[in-house]
Amino acid sequence: MTTSTDRVGRAAAAVTAVAMVATPLARQGGVVRRMLTSAVVTGLFTSTTSRAARRWGVGRGVVTAAAVAVGTAAVERLGTGTGVPFGRYHYTRSLQPQVKGVPAVVPLAWFAMALPARDTAHAALGARSNRRNRVLLGAAALTAWDAFLDPQMVGEGFWAWERRGRYRGIPVTNFVGWFVTAVVVMVALERALPVDEQADAGLVGTYAAMTAMESVGFAVFFRDRVVAAVGTLTMAPIAVAGAWGWWRGRRG
Repeated sequence: MTTSTDRVGRAAAAVTAVAMVATPLARQGGVVRRMLTSAVVTGLFTSTTSRAARRWGVGRGVVTAAAVAVGTAAVERLGTGTGVPFGRYHYTRSLQPQVKGVPAVVPLAWFAMALPARDTAHAALGARSNRRNRVLLGAAALTAWDAFLDPQMVGEGFWAWERRGRYRGIPVTNFVGWFVTAVVVMVALERALPVDEQADAGLVGTYAAMTAMESVGFAVFFRDRVVAAVGTLTMAPIAVAGAWGWWRGRRG
């Protein structure tokens, strides 16, 4: 039976997919490109939140999404002010609106992919899935996504690093900070939205779809083979293992 939550989630997923396809067709640095970026993040956040609401209840799902967004917004604010935990960086004024120098869509991205990463890790681990393993693999899965995200956003001019790193100008401290922050987020998800025996098909599918679209996008449209290779090699093994684990669990 299709509910209003399902309809909202499907519509948001469609918006996300269309905006991702349209992004490389728009002029880099232009207004349309910025609007599409916001549409991708907002659509993905809405889609993930609808899955959480459908599975754990509207109140619990929405409150958890809001709590993760507020918490990661505080981390981003700390990061821009002190360099902890990601390294020294700052946001430009390209993405609007902003709250204390942090674009409003940025915290939404954390929850948008954190829950898909956690459930994908749960499916990939199979019989070895326990709280510790899910937290660690889920954090790794979320950090792997940043191998695509950060180069794209830096290339768009949405934020900049004070000291350029070796990977498309991004320092290794960024990924260390991402993993540490992701661990905290995963612990919070374990407490707020405990897993069922079977991982959520929609969340596992979201992680797999993002892996595929980002890989093709960088290889074909953005024409950056380095990012395409690094991002695919980090995300794809987890995505494939998650999809396979979900399928085996469903058959079992």
